[in-house]
Amino acid sequence: MIEVRAVNTKKDLKKFVLFPFELYKNNPYWVPPIIAEEMETLDTERNPVFKNAEAQYFLAYKNGKIAGRIAVIVNHIEIQEQNKSKLRFGWFDVIDDLEVTKKLLDTAAKIGREKKLSYMEGPVGFTNMEKAGVLTMGFEQRSTMITWYHYPYYAQHFEALGFEKQATWVEFKMDILPKASDKVVKFSKLIKERYGLSVLKFGHKKEILPYVDRMFELLNQTYSSLQTFVPIQPYQVAHYKEKYFKFIQPEYITCVQDQNKQLVAFAIVMPSFSKALQKAKGRIFPFGWYHIMRAQRKNDQAAFYLIGINPEYQGKGVTAIIFEEIQNLFNRKGIVFGETNPELKENTAVQRLWKDFNPVQHKERSTYKKDL
Repeated sequence: MIEVRAVNTKKDLKKFVLFPFELYKNNPYWVPPIIAEEMETLDTERNPVFKNAEAQYFLAYKNGKIAGRIAVIVNHIEIQEQNKSKLRFGWFDVIDDLEVTKKLLDTAAKIGREKKLSYMEGPVGFTNMEKAGVLTMGFEQRSTMITWYHYPYYAQHFEALGFEKQATWVEFKMDILPKASDKVVKFSKLIKERYGLSVLKFGHKKEILPYVDRMFELLNQTYSSLQTFVPIQPYQVAHYKEKYFKFIQPEYITCVQDQNKQLVAFAIVMPSFSKALQKAKGRIFPFGWYHIMRAQRKNDQAAFYLIGINPEYQGKGVTAIIFEEIQNLFNRKGIVFGETNPELKENTAVQRLWKDFNPVQHKERSTYKKDL
């Protein structure tokens, strides 16, 4: 017997958050989230995204045991300002039972029809700053801090139930060169001189704070034309600062400013925290923090997370400045392996950025869509 129940209490929300820990137990490729952060993200009273969104959470039970979960999300900015009549669903995890998947998705679809929305799409988060897509390639690759891991049957279930792929993201791995190429060094110098640009360096986290709002402005400007884009609201910036600031290392942030000291481009890379989070097992205390701190200090792997460029400077070679800095950083830190953030498959402009690193695609993920 399969029953879908709404999550109405903190106790049930904890069960919702912990379900993947059981589903992926002993899986070497799954990277667990920090439990406390997941609880905060899903808390309608603590996450500022709920100023413009609403969500309902559900757990599926089979024979009295939790067998799946789903978050049903309405983003009002997306619907009212962008005219996308879309119901989002995310935090989707399920055992390999098509009927359980159907029950969960039918529950979401019913809500979408009640709200007179045209289609449903997922798995996605509340905004484009969060995890998205079900894994369709790279099942034997370790996940990252900002991606979901899934078993192969997830996509099979969606397709069996009449869902079609909507957006697809690709990820790349690359070996880091022993030094920046002469071509990149020369081009970087040329671009700095031509446009009067310089690199802004940080020695302490507090030095970064005055630039964070501008970074998010650049993100909005950089990705506004992409199909999944939802503008990041000012009040959400504080939430993301709080969520990710503990992982940030100042020297891993590259900023480029113009002659007027205005930020025109930035890139954030970080040491890979995947192994550290696996060791932490969802908890910062008592030992999770140690593993994260150790990963910051001693690591031969890094992840490319965010890059933003003022539209006026896109296509003018500013990336050469950024990648010369990143290359030199990686060489100083002993980083020999890098991995990109998921990038929309059609976003070839971003994918071209990595060409000097000889990237190899090793993962792919997609959202699935169905008319209501």
